[in-house]
Amino acid sequence: MLGNFFVALGGVVPMFCLMAVGLFVKRSHMLTDEELFRVNRMVFRVFFFFMMFYNIYAADPGTVVSPLLIAVGGGGVLLTALVATGLVCVFEKDNARRGVIAQAAYRGNYVLMGVPLVSNIFGEAAVAIPTMMIAIVVPLYNVLSVFILETFRGGRFDLPHILRGVMMNPMIIGGILGAAFRLAGLHIPAPLLKPVAQIAAATTPVALIILGASFRGGSFHSHLPQLIGAVAARLLIVPGMMLAVAIALGMRDVELVTLIAIFATPCAVAGFAMAQQMHADAELAGNCVVYSSALSCFTIFGWVFLLKSLGYF
Repeated sequence: MLGNFFVALGGVVPMFCLMAVGLFVKRSHMLTDEELFRVNRMVFRVFFFFMMFYNIYAADPGTVVSPLLIAVGGGGVLLTALVATGLVCVFEKDNARRGVIAQAAYRGNYVLMGVPLVSNIFGEAAVAIPTMMIAIVVPLYNVLSVFILETFRGGRFDLPHILRGVMMNPMIIGGILGAAFRLAGLHIPAPLLKPVAQIAAATTPVALIILGASFRGGSFHSHLPQLIGAVAARLLIVPGMMLAVAIALGMRDVELVTLIAIFATPCAVAGFAMAQQMHADAELAGNCVVYSSALSCFTIFGWVFLLKSLGYF
């Protein structure tokens, strides 16, 4: 039991220590809001590109994402979005909040926290699987978020425009190029590959520090029931249901922890930005990010400890 406790602790604590560094950076006023925005943009456009490229290019040739993981991970995100959208139409009357609550239920910080969670538990050799799943999960997040937020805003859903945006995502481009180099057998000389590997290795620490520095709390009194429902769905209800399905289907080890990263990580920071841009309740969206992130240090630890104790990895 004590060993399981330390495995769970080792999977979660490093991530939140890096976020705590980000909070210190913010409290110390080392970065202005404008500088933080620019660094965040650099991480997204440059660091994530190299991380995706390197992790796929350098993956073990025998590493393959199973169709079952794709079905449960991708299908689970889609199903969660559909069910959450239906439920908010019943229980929430304000369209500006409906899209935010639905998005909070299915869209997590998988990119920032998925790879490090698997790496902390299984080692760097295992990160190829959660990295490859980014190519499935991220496009779903983006398409579904625009569809849901536009629907409740009363706007027009322009699928070709959305798909063009998805294909221009640096993570998707990096993943495609990494797979192309791998399939074509193109060899990158060591002096060039080394800096790529160094940038890839720096991506997660820098991104988590920036995430910690980006936190902003807001008043929650006007939407406390909605906030509680959204955070509970994101951290407890959705992962409980999806992990139960995955276990029943025989999924174990790296695949199961990848699903924890997809379904149990806190609400995505990008969801707050999209809520702002699409005239949804941005204050509720921001609080979903802040409070789900704060509470996820306990809930992710709980899921990892529980499944490890039950012998599922």
